[in-house]
Amino acid sequence: MAGLTWFDGEWIDDKAPMISVNSQGVWLSSFIFDGARAFEGVMPDLDLHCARAIRSANNLGLKATKSMEEIMELAWEGVGKFSSDTALYIRPMFWAEEGWVAPDPETTRFALTVTENPMPGDGGFSACISTRRRPMPDAAPTDTKSAGLYPNAGRALTEARGKGFDNAVVLDPIGNVAEFATANLFMVKDGMVRTPAVNGTFLNGVTRQRVIKLFHENGVEVQEGRVTTDDLLEADEIFNTGNWGKVMHVNRFEGRDLQPGPMYQRAREMYWEYSHKHGHR
Repeated sequence: MAGLTWFDGEWIDDKAPMISVNSQGVWLSSFIFDGARAFEGVMPDLDLHCARAIRSANNLGLKATKSMEEIMELAWEGVGKFSSDTALYIRPMFWAEEGWVAPDPETTRFALTVTENPMPGDGGFSACISTRRRPMPDAAPTDTKSAGLYPNAGRALTEARGKGFDNAVVLDPIGNVAEFATANLFMVKDGMVRTPAVNGTFLNGVTRQRVIKLFHENGVEVQEGRVTTDDLLEADEIFNTGNWGKVMHVNRFEGRDLQPGPMYQRAREMYWEYSHKHGHR
């Protein structure tokens, strides 16, 4: 897939060398990123993604060297280098070049990538329960979108795919449902939409927050609270929210086949309507 990276004041091919293996961000994981989407000519909630990148950098002990407005301007500039009908993934990144274990914030670097990445469509995905868990906030930088958090998510995905599933439901440290390995989780039972309460073990996703707000604005209650694996096994609908696919439904959970239900359909339609109304520059 074609892509471009803004680094040190210029746009370069996204495969061009940019960072040394001796960089603190590589070998000690002082590396954060965020993701936004450009699709169908819109880029919804770009400001929130850029603001979270800055927040993640500061929370990890880095020093954000770009403002939200500067990152947004670069994102629009990069997206403008592709045709308007190309689905793109936009990732602002901060990392430290130096530091002994703890990053030296004064050596923070910045880059932004814009990469062709097709939207996955609405065919749904299968999921199972993972043996991997999300960490406690005092055991990992869970208040950041840090690259160091993703190897365990990758192991959850590998485990799930080995069992014939597309994705995995990851539990929190005490055994309640936290999220999918790659996105936030919603379920529906008897018409009630439920989602795990944010407890510090996983990120309160930008798309998650947007979908909850859209539900509320359209008169639909969303219960944020404890969700168990038994709840999922009895759910009428399960769907996710996340930047890669925005809103996607589960078509098989463990041994149960599921259909794309009315609340999932409503969430997806509301999100697409919002994006096309508010996702322009």
